[in-house]
Amino acid sequence: MFLPTVKNFKRNLLPSILLSLVHICLSAQTNYAPYFFDNGHGSTNGNMALLNLSEDTAIGSYIYTLNGSDPEGYPVTYGLTFEPGTKRYFAVDPLHGNITLIEELDREKQDEIEVLVSISDGLNKVSERVRILVTDANDESPEFIHTPYIVNVPEDTPPGSSIFQVEAVDKDTGSGGSITYSIQNTHGTKFTIDRHSGVLRIKTGMSLDFEKSRTHFVTVLAKDGGGKLHGKHQIFSSTTTVTINVEDVQDSPPVFIGTPYYAYVYEDITLGSEIFTVMAYDGDRGIPNIIYYGLIDGGDGAFAINNATGVIMLVKNPNELMKEVYELKIQVSEITPEDAVVAHAFTIVTIRVVDLNNHPPTFYGENGPQNQFELTMYEHPPEGEILRGLKITVNDSDQGANAKFNLRLVGPGGIFRVVPQTVLNEAQVTIIVENSAGIDYEKFHFLIFKLLAIEVNTPEKFSSTADITIHLLDINDNVPKFSSEYYIARIPENSPGGSNVVAVTATDLDSGLWGEIKYSIYGAGSDPFIIHPSTGIIYTQPWASLDAEVNSKYNFYVKAEDTEGKYSLAEVFVTVLDVNDHCPEFNENIQEKTMIIGSPVKIEATDQDADEPNNIVDYFIMQADPANIFDIDQNTGEINLKSYIRSLDIIENITHSKDCKWSIVVQAKDRGSPSFSTTAVVKIDVTEETLLHKGPMAAFLMQSKDNPMKALGVLAGVMAIMVVITVFISTAMFWRNKKSNKVMPMRRIIRRRRTDHPPRTARTEWLKFKKSSHNADKFALEEIETENENGNNNSPGLLHPPCAPSPPPPPRLMPKFSKTEWSLPTVSGSLTPKIIDQQMKDKVPTPSTALVSELKQMLERKNAGSSISFY
Repeated sequence: MFLPTVKNFKRNLLPSILLSLVHICLSAQTNYAPYFFDNGHGSTNGNMALLNLSEDTAIGSYIYTLNGSDPEGYPVTYGLTFEPGTKRYFAVDPLHGNITLIEELDREKQDEIEVLVSISDGLNKVSERVRILVTDANDESPEFIHTPYIVNVPEDTPPGSSIFQVEAVDKDTGSGGSITYSIQNTHGTKFTIDRHSGVLRIKTGMSLDFEKSRTHFVTVLAKDGGGKLHGKHQIFSSTTTVTINVEDVQDSPPVFIGTPYYAYVYEDITLGSEIFTVMAYDGDRGIPNIIYYGLIDGGDGAFAINNATGVIMLVKNPNELMKEVYELKIQVSEITPEDAVVAHAFTIVTIRVVDLNNHPPTFYGENGPQNQFELTMYEHPPEGEILRGLKITVNDSDQGANAKFNLRLVGPGGIFRVVPQTVLNEAQVTIIVENSAGIDYEKFHFLIFKLLAIEVNTPEKFSSTADITIHLLDINDNVPKFSSEYYIARIPENSPGGSNVVAVTATDLDSGLWGEIKYSIYGAGSDPFIIHPSTGIIYTQPWASLDAEVNSKYNFYVKAEDTEGKYSLAEVFVTVLDVNDHCPEFNENIQEKTMIIGSPVKIEATDQDADEPNNIVDYFIMQADPANIFDIDQNTGEINLKSYIRSLDIIENITHSKDCKWSIVVQAKDRGSPSFSTTAVVKIDVTEETLLHKGPMAAFLMQSKDNPMKALGVLAGVMAIMVVITVFISTAMFWRNKKSNKVMPMRRIIRRRRTDHPPRTARTEWLKFKKSSHNADKFALEEIETENENGNNNSPGLLHPPCAPSPPPPPRLMPKFSKTEWSLPTVSGSLTPKIIDQQMKDKVPTPSTALVSELKQMLERKNAGSSISFY
């Protein structure tokens, strides 16, 4: 049996293998490769062909979606491959084909990117090589080339001439790469530039001048045409400086220095002496020529000039000079290296012949020549006053111009002035006060001046000086002045009488008796204090007892006065510092307290000290039996049961006693130094909160047990409110009755009833007491709304039904009602127990009889018996 089984197996295996091979071959023949969708220009999905990407695209931006399909519907994946050694600019999501930018683009460095995109269905992979063009964005600024720019231009270059060309390049394309040129700060410049070519020219009508300006700096601005950058229109620019050096050209004549020229010849001068020197230079300083001097006219043979140096010399004896004034005409010429004379210039030198000036100005006193003068005077003399104690004369023995000189004072300025200021030969010197405030003894005890006399029109400028010393005497011209406008002092309240408080200081700049100061105090707050009249030390009065709790602030005035009564004031502020001299004191109502479990009991103590921490009170439990029942808040004084005590049963278990009244010893202690404390015994009656559920009145009474005045106050308030409400209602009803002119409080119509009408019974349900678990609820009345049978729109109100006979029958016109209930109006009501109410029901057959009888008598008196109704 084994052999047939093997044969059967072989016989069945061969067809299976053949079928599998056929299936595999068919499957391989029918599995097509995936492909990309075609994309046109501007498309954002496909195979990235024809994709343009701006270089300012931000990193991380989505730029494209690879999109393709598999003919068999298999899922496809996407890929990107870059050439080895190149940057990977993009990243692709293999499942969705979304491509993002991961590297910054720069068209100026790489204007196209080659990438291999691929799509695969797992078996087949299709790759395509695509090129992405990087488009330009205006991200480059113009850049000048061949800098720095330095130009040398001759000063005689004609206006409008081209002198230089700047050049800048911009790597951008399109309008962003086009450049225009301009000059910054065109105001005042002598140059202009062609906006397209960058050629720099001299402005029309302008010329260069080496002698006025040798160098010009021109700032050139290169600006591109603008373009898009990150979605915004951007324009970039750059600047450069062109340095223009002006070259000198021989176009200016020589120039004399220091004109006009004046010189003097004195009688004692020797033959051949130098009289004066003229100086000139070539107007063209860039390339100067040699200067040549010459005497053209006016010398009369008495003077000569050095052709190279310009020195004028005397060639005749001074005694032979026939004129007082000589005017020499001097010519200066430029000589080129080729010995050619190219330019000339002329000037005049005036030479005056004078006698010898050999006498300086001299000062004289009462006894002859003198150069030291002294004077003693009081400070602050009147302005314009003459210093008559100074007898000064000045003299110059020369004649004419040599004897003319000026006078002036040298020293502290603006205090004195001298008269006269210009002297010819001789004058009496007068010194006048000009600034009285500057003559101040407190600043200077003496003033020193120099009286200077200096010749005016002489070349020697002879001069002489005299020393003037003015000694000042003091006057009482200053007011005592405190070192501060106010003084602040602090002193403890327990300081004894005569304690030092503060020292005030005042100074008087005057000297002697006028500088002595006397101190005094006055003002409402000065009573407890006294001041030493000489030292200015303020003390407390010997009898003074300062108390910060009574008055902690004092302020008063101190007065500093000199011997003539001149004075000044300052204000003194004294703060009395609190000292811990009071013990805390408990309130009077802390002896007995009722504590409800769950609510604290508060005790309070006050400290009469003025400042903290002396008046801050802390609370402590000093003694309690048992000690594990109560806690106290140190800051507020609230006494609480321990947190685990929530009922009286727990307290009884702890204390083994049903008495819930305890006495504890509490202490109130202040925070001063030294600290004071007070103890008190507090009796606490502990009760449960369930006692408060017996009604609001019971709760209120329980809460106010410790404070009976609180209950009296609430009761008085309630009574006052009731009185106000009663007065208001009475006033309103009075004015209503006065306006309606009717009998109030209500208006009723009584109709006669038929004798066969069944008697009516009054409803007394409103007087029944409610059944309640609370005692306070037993006194609540039920409000019953009744129908207004009389039709006069007046509410009957809550009235007590009196005992009265049955009311009269109604008129015949009124319809009959099988069941009718009357609401009986009453003037006042009372609370009647149920037993009394039942007896009244048994005794009185109809409860409205008394009211009807009373109304009937009123009707008979007012009407003659014929009316059927009354008001």
